[in-house]
Amino acid sequence: MLRCIALTLLVFLYVSSLAQTEEASFRRVKVPDVSGHQAPAVLTFSDSDKAVEVAPSKGDRVTIPYAQIDKCSYEFTKKHRLAPGIIVGSVSPAAGLVVFLTHSKSHWLEVDYHDQDARKLFVLRMDKKNYVRILEALKAHTGIDADVLGNADKRHK
Repeated sequence: MLRCIALTLLVFLYVSSLAQTEEASFRRVKVPDVSGHQAPAVLTFSDSDKAVEVAPSKGDRVTIPYAQIDKCSYEFTKKHRLAPGIIVGSVSPAAGLVVFLTHSKSHWLEVDYHDQDARKLFVLRMDKKNYVRILEALKAHTGIDADVLGNADKRHK
């Protein structure tokens, strides 16, 4: 009987410790490299490690401890798809016109942090379906609200 109670208590403590160390992961993010190409990545807010972790499909894993984050910024950008419209337009004028009239919409998260004495910047592109959840997870896990830059109030149009 005493053994059963001790085992139950250990299981309860283990489960409660797991509940305290939550992680929030997001797969629909992209990390731009120096040449401007964007690689798919996984963004994780790890409370057990107290860090933001980004694991791109190509390149090195980035770990930013919560305590080293100075500020975060969110920006929404929208631009015409001019070059693809011209290329497709030379093949099919109707398809080129459709591409030309559409807009490329992007949601960006910029993390300013310091590593020892060096100031660093990390940028990632968020998917339109989960950028709000990422910003909420940023606030919940790090306690930092992202500054809204540019014309973010137009992001739903």
